[in-house]
Amino acid sequence: MAKRIQFARTGGSEVLELVDVTPADPASGEVRVRNEAIGLNFIDIYFRTGLYPAPGLPSGLGTEGAGVVDAVGEGVSHLKEGDRVAYAQGPLGAYAEYHVLPAEKVVVLPNSVDAETAAASMLKGLTVQYLLRQTAPLKGGETILWHAAAGGVGSIACQWARALGVKLIGTVSSEEKAKLAKANGAWETIDYTREDVVERVRELTNGEMCDVVYDSVGKDTWITSLDCLKPRSLMVSFGNASGPVEGVNLGILNQKGSLFVTRPSLNGYADTRERLEMMCRDLFDMLGSGKVKVDIGQRFALADAGKAQDALAGRQTTGSTILLP
Repeated sequence: MAKRIQFARTGGSEVLELVDVTPADPASGEVRVRNEAIGLNFIDIYFRTGLYPAPGLPSGLGTEGAGVVDAVGEGVSHLKEGDRVAYAQGPLGAYAEYHVLPAEKVVVLPNSVDAETAAASMLKGLTVQYLLRQTAPLKGGETILWHAAAGGVGSIACQWARALGVKLIGTVSSEEKAKLAKANGAWETIDYTREDVVERVRELTNGEMCDVVYDSVGKDTWITSLDCLKPRSLMVSFGNASGPVEGVNLGILNQKGSLFVTRPSLNGYADTRERLEMMCRDLFDMLGSGKVKVDIGQRFALADAGKAQDALAGRQTTGSTILLP
């Protein structure tokens, strides 16, 4: 028997249960991973609350982890038992001691990346990769606004942007988080609890505003984000921490300067094995070179997944958070 977190109904963190299960054997094209560390992400809360529907209930939770392959299904040639691996996509169920998933979603870890670092950075790091290198292929010299710059994704984005020569303005909610974002490479920070974000962006850019805004907050920051953009520039909405953006009149993009907007996702970019491996190589190169260092701000036992999610939702975390089985 093995432990896993599951939920039989949607709701608050109290719906999460730690249960005993018999680990499934991998089918053709699948592998089973014995998790050593598990990533915690806001999308996990979306599934728990029902904002994103789970395939069925009861359901496992989580899509990110790292560990060792302990069983291999038929037809799998690029992985073998004993391989150190990580993953960020696939079926829900990473909040567990063992996870079975398609082998095409699993990558071998280089010796330079340990399991905890991988679990803390796969989904977040690949998200930053596609946002900075593909959604808006930044060349260096651009000025961007990044909401929640001290969070797990934001901490990686600050470092990656600095390595690219991009000026990242990060929004934060406290002086402590401002210091963290600056230490990670943010060009400037804005404390949205006491400063007007749009006016501060105007001051920092001498009225030019931003080339790209990256917004994972959603409903509460939608208009603010649009108002921080230059004419004909790009709004990237990639999360819903405050709730989804709804009822958008496309005419507002015209009114605010012929703006572009996109709502990307990791699955939309890492949609083939080849693209996933390319993105992972880019991420692992950044980690291996030391240009990006992963700050694991919190570690929780698997049994405390609910507490971990509450801390994340309450903005009480910095950097990345992992669960340990």
